[in-house]
Amino acid sequence: MHRVERWADTHHPIWIDFLRIGLGIFLMVKGIIFLGDSEAIFAMLRKSEFPWVSIGLAHYVGFAHLVGGLFIAIGLITRVAILFQLPILLGAVFFINPERGFYSENTELWSSIIVLILLIVFLIYGSGKFSVDRLIRKPKKDWLY
Repeated sequence: MHRVERWADTHHPIWIDFLRIGLGIFLMVKGIIFLGDSEAIFAMLRKSEFPWVSIGLAHYVGFAHLVGGLFIAIGLITRVAILFQLPILLGAVFFINPERGFYSENTELWSSIIVLILLIVFLIYGSGKFSVDRLIRKPKKDWLY
């Protein structure tokens, strides 16, 4: 893992940090939308054979997107936050969105695929130069470099 981190630190262009921040903000917005859409949550509960599992899953998805998106955006324990996001996106790509089909108008499927790919990229690259993780790891004199 240390070799991967060292490689990612030396091969990490700054524009990737802005992409990470955008991804985190996107996930936070999706969490707010998900928690605000009570009808979708109730529809998920009605379809489920185990409503208590669906309630827990709805809370997990909303909380993981809100808090995980914030952590990804500011670059705080980014890889851990991504690990909490991966099951949600894998479920969205392989179980939830394919029911609607793979046609070009299924934007939820395509956005889920793009977010999943970005999460995997940032799982490898880490948080980058503009992150709280870097501020914590580096001495104060190296903050700007």
